Amino acid sequence: MTDKRIQNLLDIEEIRNLRVLYSHYLDSANVRQLGNVFTDDAIVEVTVGSMRGIEAIQKGLGDAVTLFDRDGKGNYPFLHAVTNHWVRITGPDTAEGRCYLIDFETASKPDPNPLLLLGLYSDQYRRVDGEWRISRSRLETVWPKREGGEGLGEPGNGMTFPS
Repeated sequence: MTDKRIQNLLDIEEIRNLRVLYSHYLDSANVRQLGNVFTDDAIVEVTVGSMRGIEAIQKGLGDAVTLFDRDGKGNYPFLHAVTNHWVRITGPDTAEGRCYLIDFETASKPDPNPLLLLGLYSDQYRRVDGEWRISRSRLETVWPKREGGEGLGEPGNGMTFPS
């Protein structure tokens, strides 16, 4: 029993690190490294659109970096702060989780408020070749406009994803 509980803790920590790595890679415009975060067939639904497959994710999120990089610095047009990460192991190679997102804009804009949005990530995880990866991710915004709030509430509630 103890060995399984320790393995679950190690798995949960590895899964939590995926979301942190995602933030580092996206914010630094190092979108090629997202292959270390997502499965090859991952589905991502965020404010800039829905993407299926790692190549589409890299392109779509790379385009988002370009869109928000109004100062032409090449990286860090925004900072994704993720917190309150909850993870549940659902099988030997599957898990689900949620975490909060506080998204700041760092590029200059007419409105000096650096807050871009507040939201929640709903994720499904899969172990591939011994490594945890995000297989599905959906961002639900809470502010400035509530969108995609089907999963709001208890963790794990509403974790179903459309096909």
